[in-house]
Amino acid sequence: MAARNPVVVVGAGLGGLSAALHLAARGREVVVVEAADEPGGCCGTAQVGPYRFDTGPSVLTMPDVLAETFGAAGEDLEDVLPLRRLDPFYRLAFHDGSRLDVVEGAQRMAGNVRDLCGPAEAARYLRFRRALGEMFDAEWSSFIDADMTRLRGMARPYALLRLAAAGGFRRLDRYVAAHLTDERLVRAHTFQSLYVGLPPHKALAIYAVIAHMDTVGGVYFPSGGGMHAIPQAMATVAEKAGAALRYGVRAERVETGASGVTAVRLAGGERLPASHVVVACDLPRAHAGLLPEAARDWRLRRPRYSPSCLVMHFGIDRRPPDRAHHTLHFGRRWAGAFDALAAGRPQPDPSLLVTCPSPDGAAATADHATLSVLEPVPNLTGGADWDRLGPRLTERLLGRMADLGYGDLSSAPSTTFDPPAWARLGHSAGTPFALDHRFRQTAWFRPSGRSRRVPGLHFAGMHTAPGVGVPPVLISGRLAADRIMEDSR
Repeated sequence: MAARNPVVVVGAGLGGLSAALHLAARGREVVVVEAADEPGGCCGTAQVGPYRFDTGPSVLTMPDVLAETFGAAGEDLEDVLPLRRLDPFYRLAFHDGSRLDVVEGAQRMAGNVRDLCGPAEAARYLRFRRALGEMFDAEWSSFIDADMTRLRGMARPYALLRLAAAGGFRRLDRYVAAHLTDERLVRAHTFQSLYVGLPPHKALAIYAVIAHMDTVGGVYFPSGGGMHAIPQAMATVAEKAGAALRYGVRAERVETGASGVTAVRLAGGERLPASHVVVACDLPRAHAGLLPEAARDWRLRRPRYSPSCLVMHFGIDRRPPDRAHHTLHFGRRWAGAFDALAAGRPQPDPSLLVTCPSPDGAAATADHATLSVLEPVPNLTGGADWDRLGPRLTERLLGRMADLGYGDLSSAPSTTFDPPAWARLGHSAGTPFALDHRFRQTAWFRPSGRSRRVPGLHFAGMHTAPGVGVPPVLISGRLAADRIMEDSR
């Protein structure tokens, strides 16, 4: 009887859509309920006059994961979501006025390193690049693209030994500095630890794989529609595969019986019978009301959240000349900036990620361009008074952008997201980066993708393993679908 009930997915973000798409493609009846009026979740969008902004992730790596997701439903990535590889992937602008373009190809990239740092460092870079590849190979199949819902998922002696031999359990800053000597190049391959909520001197070297994804694998962008085109395309393919997507519908409670989940009750009283449920929304908030007490995960007793960010999106009349799609402007201070974040204070001299997409017919046009700037800031657990701090940081950011050559943006059409805004959008602790990835919140130690005490209850999204980022979240949805299909057999 239970097998005839559908799978209900709560949340139409990337994790929920991935689970729905994989399940529907395998013949399961799937209903997705989403409180917002469109798909996207964290991969959202906003409109200010004629300007449309991507309000979620701006860096897309590992397109093969997207291709596999669409391929599960028999669709070709190039047909449903054409991507273009950025060139350069990033432009890294250092405080001394020098810059490094991160580009495709080992020899081409080594040439850029040679021009910036000299031939000896270029040779060291090529050796380091090979080491990054070895680290990636040691991690991908065993720890990233793998189900960690059971402790035995960590018990892979050969994989652990291989990862240890590659230096994966050293601190990230020391690991990179053991290969590279120019401080600028070290920063270029350690700033990525902020994606997982940790400074380079606290992150494990296993997160050097993010630098591999960015600097070796490449950074991509949807050719039409910007980053928000990803969930739109996934929703379309999921519906084509047979999933039912219901927008503007809020899930109020996951109901359970003696055998596990039985239904999802919606706001307004409607009850959706379910044989399995995938919760793919903010997990700490789900535990505050949506989920039964029996579903509580001990890993969330003392959650440690990533820092948040202040993001300002501007509409401008034309794209600034000679600007890369992504430019990272490094601040002068490095270690001190991370110490300030850890103490719950704004960074004294933050590094800024500026995104300025080329015209693509939706995110920008020939007559209208967009420009977004991200500054890492403390999350809401630090107790800062954001009514006072927000305006001060916004004013500082506008001044910094003017100093960097982007002009006076104070009167440009804009929209701003700070920690209180992220909290209003449903992000615990006011951070869109979820839990940080310290060792006690990594792999099996991250909140489980399956409830141990409530059969049929599964989780997907950035709060579960593999973690934060577009590829890991897509993988989490596929892993949830895999477990449900195994249960059904």
